[in-house]
Amino acid sequence: MKKVITYGTFDLLHWGHINLLKRAKELGDYLVVAISSDDFNEIKNKKAYHSYENRKMILEAIRYVDEVIPENSWDQKVTDVQDHNIDIFVMGDDWKGKFDFLKDHCEVIYLPRTIGISTTQIKKDLFNVQNG
Repeated sequence: MKKVITYGTFDLLHWGHINLLKRAKELGDYLVVAISSDDFNEIKNKKAYHSYENRKMILEAIRYVDEVIPENSWDQKVTDVQDHNIDIFVMGDDWKGKFDFLKDHCEVIYLPRTIGISTTQIKKDLFNVQNG
């Protein structure tokens, strides 16, 4: 069985997220999604709209996702790959090269982002509507 892992906040879930999860799952048999914990988001100076627990519940309901684990630090990726017997690490291509250190432990694939959608843009659009 080929296992795949990807990481993200997965807040304000949209069709770009679904597209990424679908493409990641197509690379293997089992998809693990590591989502940023609320504490880790705080360290990154990010604030998710939904709590970790709610984001986890949403992701677990998606047919492409087999398992959801917390991301608590930047440094846990090697351990996650080893502990979960991961064959392929997948991230959006805006991170290209940043996770090449994992090539010693698994295959690393950077997928193109879905054009025309991003959580950052959604948040900007909502802010503009509210403050219009």
